[in-house]
Amino acid sequence: VQNNEENIMQTLDNKTNDYLIKPFRTGELLARIRTALRISSFDTDNTLIECKNLQINLLTRSVKKNNELIKFTATEYNLLAVLVKNEGKVLTHQYLLREIWGPGYINQSQYLRVYIAQLRKKIENDPNQPEFIKTESRVGYRFLMKE
Repeated sequence: VQNNEENIMQTLDNKTNDYLIKPFRTGELLARIRTALRISSFDTDNTLIECKNLQINLLTRSVKKNNELIKFTATEYNLLAVLVKNEGKVLTHQYLLREIWGPGYINQSQYLRVYIAQLRKKIENDPNQPEFIKTESRVGYRFLMKE
């Protein structure tokens, strides 16, 4: 076991992004592939998103509202980042749950409702009248930079 851990650390130190030990679950492999594809297709020209009083820096994982830094949990930030990267598109409940929590959570829509409410409290001027995160009834959510 010790020798195996040393091999893994050496592999990762040699500029490898990830390492998967056999036997592995198919779901874990697919999640790692999705992550690798997201990272590889990341457009560094669009790392700073500014809309109204909100600034989202996808490179530094920071969000400012009225020039004040807002603290997010990892899950809150990941959810916001997925919404922002797909600005204008309706993202279904199942898609968001799979992307943020994994394939085993696609029927756990209460998770999504709670986290969307938390995001709205942090980034919206009036969470009851959201400007950025719009609900698409019975479908999902959409992030809008401008109305």
